[in-house]
Amino acid sequence: MLALPLYDDTPIWRPPIATYGLIAACAVVFLWQQSLGYQAEQEVDYALGMIPAVLFGHAALPYPLRLVPPWATVLTSMFLHGSWLHLLGNMLFLWLFGRGVESALGAWRFLLLYLASGIAAALAQAAMNPAATLPMIGASGAIAGVLGAYFVLYPRGNVVVFIWVLFLIRLLTVPAVIVLGLWFLIQLLSALATPAGEAGIAFWAHVAGFLAGMVLVVLLRRRGTRLLQPRRGAAFALRRYGGASVPPAGRPHWPARDPWE
Repeated sequence: MLALPLYDDTPIWRPPIATYGLIAACAVVFLWQQSLGYQAEQEVDYALGMIPAVLFGHAALPYPLRLVPPWATVLTSMFLHGSWLHLLGNMLFLWLFGRGVESALGAWRFLLLYLASGIAAALAQAAMNPAATLPMIGASGAIAGVLGAYFVLYPRGNVVVFIWVLFLIRLLTVPAVIVLGLWFLIQLLSALATPAGEAGIAFWAHVAGFLAGMVLVVLLRRRGTRLLQPRRGAAFALRRYGGASVPPAGRPHWPARDPWE
């Protein structure tokens, strides 16, 4: 079975420059990784990825790989990815859910939430196995924070999900609270079922990042921005366009203010 969220109905009130900038940064870094060749790419993963044993001082990298201080790898690891599938999956979720969250926070607050969630995610994963010597890379912990923020802001938003089960292919519209609630539950159960020392997906990073995003969005949201916003539908069209179901001719694409604020 394949279930892949494609797009949502949360309105975007401002150009999501931070979201697009993060996507571009991750893409550029990944292309750089790919240009290095296999051996050099592995060395970059160790030099810039977050290694719990190195972070906590239980081990040290060879001098040629000490490109940044161990604490800095908590940040640099967020921009590395291990494969095209890893990158594209993360960027899809960042694009889909990041735009609405950035619209509620503004670019700088969104960046702060993203980075702080990623730091919380990396530290949580490292704390579960502080002696681990394999590098953790990827933006999924930070993106989990974006999902947590979206969950708090737009639980009644609608997400269109592509479903593929054997010969059955469907597009289903599912409330965000179900999509993200199930995602978080899967991460939590997977984290509890995975031995702390086993390499693979950093489930505890996803759990911690999601929870961090839920807390941070409350602290960082713009003044007057509502949490747990109601469902967008006919009421939204009435408030946004004065009763019209489509924007009047000449209406600016980026309204100056979200009417739910």
